[in-house]
Amino acid sequence: MQDVYIYDHVRTPRGKGRPDGALHEIPPVQLVAQTLEALQTRNGLDTALLDDVVIGCAQPVSEQGGVLARAAVISAGYAQTVAAQQVHRFCASGLEGVNNVAAQIATGMACAGVGGGVESMSRVKMGYDTGAWAADPWVAYHNYYAPQGIGADIIATLEGYSRNDVDSYAAESQRRAGIAWDEGRFARSIVPVRDAMGEVILDNDEHRRPTTTVESLASLKPAFPAAAGMGYARVAKERYPQIEELNHVHTGGNSSGIVDGAGVVLLGNADFGKAAGLTPRARIRGWATIGSEPTIMLTAPVDVAKKALKHTGMTKDDIDLWELNEAFASVVLRFMNHMDVDPARMNVNGGAIALGHPLGASGAMILGTVLDELERQNLNTAMALLCAGNGMGIATIIERV
Repeated sequence: MQDVYIYDHVRTPRGKGRPDGALHEIPPVQLVAQTLEALQTRNGLDTALLDDVVIGCAQPVSEQGGVLARAAVISAGYAQTVAAQQVHRFCASGLEGVNNVAAQIATGMACAGVGGGVESMSRVKMGYDTGAWAADPWVAYHNYYAPQGIGADIIATLEGYSRNDVDSYAAESQRRAGIAWDEGRFARSIVPVRDAMGEVILDNDEHRRPTTTVESLASLKPAFPAAAGMGYARVAKERYPQIEELNHVHTGGNSSGIVDGAGVVLLGNADFGKAAGLTPRARIRGWATIGSEPTIMLTAPVDVAKKALKHTGMTKDDIDLWELNEAFASVVLRFMNHMDVDPARMNVNGGAIALGHPLGASGAMILGTVLDELERQNLNTAMALLCAGNGMGIATIIERV
């Protein structure tokens, strides 16, 4: 097995995922193409050295379908010899793209490639690719299917998290993201998005609300009682008979934001680095995926973290920083509780509650974010994790070199 190195990463800013969001006019293939162009330009990269570009997407339909990755490779002016593929593992798709390329390199079947993800949630709505797990009554029945928001409230109910608990976490995410932007911690990795005329239309994460407080969050109404009333509360109680009533604590303010964006990571072996004249920033120690209980579908991060640590012969104490996608506040609270993780080492620059969660892109984005933070703090190791639809989880461990 060959060592796999991270040589660079970039991402777009996150635009509000609605028609009046700044990135709504930019097709998803262009979001990816602009990040690929930035990778090439800032590294003076001979793209003919690359073997593959793997892009994850959580809704790979309509203009996000048709092996979007290959269209982006061509649009970015990469060498025509660079192959491309698209992968789909719901919210884990972007990190799956990175791990896919890493696996090709580790086994010696490739020398270098780009992994990442994209989601234009303002143009391709959640649910466009509705599949059997939610839409087929037979599958949904045997799955005990319920929407993710119900799963988040199940976690809060089972773990005993109050509305104040989740709102306090959300307010802290906003505070940390505000500090990160004020101090320019994302500046190195952000690629401003340009329109067809070449004008910059977005250069910052549009979703954040740094003045958010626990008090302002308390005024928001719970988001998921309506879904519970459609029969999903009954599903939850059948799956978890110990629940008497669901504690609906999640709102739009303590759940991940709907946004557009893309992120990519440049990976290669040592020979690629020499040929390209690049110095590696980190080494991928290992990765893992796992399935979890599909009704909640949000509990996998704990088990996939343990699996990744076991794969690499590491322990929890070997990890300096943790970056867990903030799908919902209760997901991160549960992880920190069950893994005994110090909050000061978790999502130190805020997360998807403050910045937004462009489904297929988030995995690549948070991996890059935690690498930048390792360098800023002069630390060594980090783990990036996400939960994903239908009960799945993914994790990647990196180490600075």
